[in-house]
Amino acid sequence: MSVIEKLASSLDRRDEEPNIELAVQVADQLDEDAVKELIENLSNKNKSIQNDCIKVLYEIGDRKPSLLTDYPNEFFSLLNSKNNRLQWGAMTAINSMTNDVPEIIFSKIEKIIDAGNKGSVITKDQVINILIKLCSIKTYYKEAFKLLIDQLVKSPTNQLPMYAERSMAIINEENKQLFIETLTSRLDDIEKETKRKRVEKVIKKIG
Repeated sequence: MSVIEKLASSLDRRDEEPNIELAVQVADQLDEDAVKELIENLSNKNKSIQNDCIKVLYEIGDRKPSLLTDYPNEFFSLLNSKNNRLQWGAMTAINSMTNDVPEIIFSKIEKIIDAGNKGSVITKDQVINILIKLCSIKTYYKEAFKLLIDQLVKSPTNQLPMYAERSMAIINEENKQLFIETLTSRLDDIEKETKRKRVEKVIKKIG
């Protein structure tokens, strides 16, 4: 069976299990030919095949990101896609590659931020993940942290507690003051008490 024949839509399945099984198989076998075929079919005329391919690819990225690192431009090009699934799926794949090829990801950081600003909640979540990873790399720390703060200033209040909690991993003596000030400035925006308490807990823990 070809890779495409193993996709959920090709098997007339409405669940994601075949796609996940395929991703596990490709990652375990380090099957570069399969990855190439999946990449090529991101532009398939059949939208279901496109959606299945991006699902398999970001699941591969979660398990074996090195298999995706030959194709960053293919994922970057999808950040402008009108197909929302391709857009946030591509951002998820880009996130998975960040630690392997940070220089490539950082070189497109403006495009990534722009796509996050215009994109879905999942797209925004992945942008935060990318920025946090870049913050942990000395070469990109300063610029990435500045961009992360910008995101925290304007992020939806529903997502802010999660972003604050995830960001704690890269907070240190040098940057904690600005981080605390940024979160504190957002507290009055948060209507839900449970979410406000989560942000307050982060502030207290860091402080």
